[in-house]
Parts: sequence; structure tokens; C-alpha cells
Amino acid sequence: MKIKIVIHEAEEGGFWAEVPAIPGCATEGDTMDELMANLRDAIEGCLSVEVAPPEPGGIERILELTT
Repeated sequence: MKIKIVIHEAEEGGFWAEVPAIPGCATEGDTMDELMANLRDAIEGCLSVEVAPPEPGGIERILELTT
């Protein structure tokens, strides 16, 4: 699987990265090697989260928020 990431230089040193395809999936590292290892862990963690199905008969709403 190929996933695009966006890498930023942190103001305090090191790097931080985000995964646009997985909202909320981000991590940091002091070196590029550490960042890449942390990214693998972060992506695996974000993709392994189980989402409970909605309760039968419950109200379900899907909203899109633009900021």
C-alpha cells in the first residue's frame, strides 16, 4: 500500500508529518529515520482502530465541517 505523507520541519528542531488520507494521523521525530519509523506506527495504529456500528434504530448523522 502506498500512502502519501506531508513532512514539515518543526520550529523546535526535528520533523513532524501528517497523513492527509487519514484525518488526525500525525507524528513527529528528531531525525528523518525516527520520523519514518514513527509514521509506520502511527499509520498502523490509525488503521487498526475499530469503529463501533451505530445502535439499531438510533439517529445517524453524517456532517461535513468546513473551517
